[in-house]
Amino acid sequence: MGKIKVVSFDLEGTLVTPDFSQAVWHEVIPSLYARKMGISHQDATAAVIKQYNDVGDRRIEWYDIRYWFNRFGLDNYQKVLSSCSQRVCYYPEVAGVLSSLYGTFRLVVATGSTREFLQYLLRDIEHYFERAFSSISDSKQLKTPSFYLGICEAMSIAPEEMAHIGDSWQFDFLAPREAGVMAFHLARNNMEVRVGSLKSLLEFQAKLLEIV
Repeated sequence: MGKIKVVSFDLEGTLVTPDFSQAVWHEVIPSLYARKMGISHQDATAAVIKQYNDVGDRRIEWYDIRYWFNRFGLDNYQKVLSSCSQRVCYYPEVAGVLSSLYGTFRLVVATGSTREFLQYLLRDIEHYFERAFSSISDSKQLKTPSFYLGICEAMSIAPEEMAHIGDSWQFDFLAPREAGVMAFHLARNNMEVRVGSLKSLLEFQAKLLEIV
């Protein structure tokens, strides 16, 4: 142990609350669609969510706001993202944990969020990170083992020299583990808990400092 050089964080659900994305995907886009189609907000919300579900989160299009604006016939996604910027919110322990780990480890973000979202989601914490990697925008893939191996290559480290944490069992725990990365699953609510899951980034910080 004690070999960890790079610490990688998922973004939404790990560092950033869902509020910003919730506003974009489930509030503003349905409102725009309702206006375009001349239907109620309730009917528009149901129609939009059905189309989200039809695509599903195992396809990269699900994460791509440009794809959805084209599909719904909407304009100016940049304005929508900007209008929701005040909804960006970080979990309470994030600043303290990043500040504590900064300087001891090289910190990076490994996310499925697209670069269009990153400029808002990282706004107040980007100075802690050496790099931010978007699987969708940069690699045109989900967070697969090859995505994590690509991060290791970009950071000039072996997989066993990186630790990653995130809230998706598939994308943030199983995938990096398959790549040889030390992975931790973050379960912020009891419904997501698996054996070995951590409940906060403070627990993750303690685990890392034990192996330095």
